[in-house]
Amino acid sequence: MSNMHRIHWFDEQIRSGRFPNSSWLAREFEISRRQAQRDIEYMAISLRAPLLYLAKYRGYCYEDQTYRLPHLYMTEEEQSVLKYLAHRYRHFNHEQSDVVKRVAHLLERFTAEEQKILSRPLPTFAASPKLLQHFELLSHAITESLKVHMYYRDFSGERQFPWCPLKIISQYNADYVIGYETDPVQQSAIRLEGIVHVRLTDQTFECNSDMQLSGWEESLPVRKPFIAEIRLKEVQQTEQWQGYPIRDKQDQIHAIEFYDTEAFMQQLFISEWEELISPGWLRRRMQSHADAILNRLHNSNHAQVK
Repeated sequence: MSNMHRIHWFDEQIRSGRFPNSSWLAREFEISRRQAQRDIEYMAISLRAPLLYLAKYRGYCYEDQTYRLPHLYMTEEEQSVLKYLAHRYRHFNHEQSDVVKRVAHLLERFTAEEQKILSRPLPTFAASPKLLQHFELLSHAITESLKVHMYYRDFSGERQFPWCPLKIISQYNADYVIGYETDPVQQSAIRLEGIVHVRLTDQTFECNSDMQLSGWEESLPVRKPFIAEIRLKEVQQTEQWQGYPIRDKQDQIHAIEFYDTEAFMQQLFISEWEELISPGWLRRRMQSHADAILNRLHNSNHAQVK
């Protein structure tokens, strides 16, 4: 439990005229008296609380009764991270999804007691600055119905195209933006992590809600996850690897769950690991993509020599 929860309790005791002290605080929250005293010092020094100890009552009061605990403000960067995490938790449709979605609406109030509801750790998601920037830009473009110029890279190479973004969704540990290039009927979804650069334009497009395919999330069936056995350099101390659940682990071999094959392969290309043991079909697909990349590099070098 955070010290702010204890500080709010201590503040309420003072305002009720009960003259609390460090022993009360330690007993109430089952912490050491030294930790309780640090909380009181934090109130006095960092929160500028006008604490006054009265020996007669063996407790504290406020020397200035008009004092109020300051509100906790978040930086814009912290707000962006929370906004992104709320988006990911809101689209989490697998184990304990009801609890996870409730967390999406209560991020700022999330406490240790709420976390005890989960039998497994809360899912974690990578939130790189680049991904957050793309998420913010596309969210703005969707709100204002602005066209964007997209620089996109996947296993087939890099390309550029205009894009009319309609909606951002999450499926199987990957974010997608739904939209179209020119024809609203020809909608498709591209992964956010494949975006190299996105630029807002001053061109708008008509966003007809009747034409948006609201069933994108439901169109992908919720199936049993694939399991990849991967030998990592070190035994993971958590139940997640790069945001993917670890079902089992024996020494350095980890059984990792995934749904979206392309997203998982992309994660494998950028992550450190020792050996991909199974499944065989995933090994073959990884080998095929790696060979294609090597061939393109070989052809590029050959062309430069000429």
